[in-house]
Amino acid sequence: MSADCTKAESDMASVTIPAAISESTIARNAQIRMRKRKRFVLASQLGTFIFIIGSWQIMADYKIIDPFFFGSPGGIVFRLYDWAQNGTAYGPLWLQVWVTLEEAILGFCLGVVTGIIFGVSLAEFPLLSDILGPYIKAVNAMPRIVLGSIFVIWLGLGLPSKVVLAAVLVFFVVFFNAFEGVRSVDRNFISNARILGASRLQVIRHVVFPSAMTWIIASLHVALGFSIIGAIVGEFLGAQQGLGLVIATAQNNFDANGVFGAMLMIGIIALGAEAIMGKVEKRLLKWRPRAASDQTSAGM
Repeated sequence: MSADCTKAESDMASVTIPAAISESTIARNAQIRMRKRKRFVLASQLGTFIFIIGSWQIMADYKIIDPFFFGSPGGIVFRLYDWAQNGTAYGPLWLQVWVTLEEAILGFCLGVVTGIIFGVSLAEFPLLSDILGPYIKAVNAMPRIVLGSIFVIWLGLGLPSKVVLAAVLVFFVVFFNAFEGVRSVDRNFISNARILGASRLQVIRHVVFPSAMTWIIASLHVALGFSIIGAIVGEFLGAQQGLGLVIATAQNNFDANGVFGAMLMIGIIALGAEAIMGKVEKRLLKWRPRAASDQTSAGM
């Protein structure tokens, strides 16, 4: 009997050990494939950048395109170096970057907070939605540049008009996502919370808002870009400082390199803000299971 048991245990060990080895091998191979894929993507991105910049510079050098109108990478670098050393017409370059960044951040925060409040409130109170819905749709249909002009008249050329314009652009993106996110919450969760004695405010705080968080977080990436756009457009319409004013001045002077240089600074700001937003999203949604698409890409 003991011999049979010993034989059975050895058979089980012979089956279990290869299975464990197989799982670890699969996981290791998946990590290797994922690292190779990341390196390939990074190399492809770098190669694409070099190809575009190199082609642009060659065409400008050989007059295939007119550098006066299209600029050149070398001219852009020289313009940024000149701004960094001598400043722009409105002060140091870092000051212009900070002014635009401050306007975008304040507008983003204001638009997100108001968008969430209005989105959740109107979704939870249908009567309020019926009353305010047409006005929100009407304002959303207006061209943003018209609103920007009104804000400049009301609030002047300083910081407030740019912040309000950026907040308006952010508001509608966050509002509609929050509104739809709340409406898509499973009604059974709400009913169970009310059966357990939760008040209306407690249901919104502990059930509705966390359930709609995925929708709200998804809107923040788009809203972040709109906040930068709002700040730049506001500076175009009228400002005392900022990258938008630098672009407008370069445009008036037919300085293509200056326009592209300021646009490059805006792109760097947007990429940096997007990277920070991605980390914040991962932290806020760490409880969410990985999507099938993410798992598939990880295994490629």
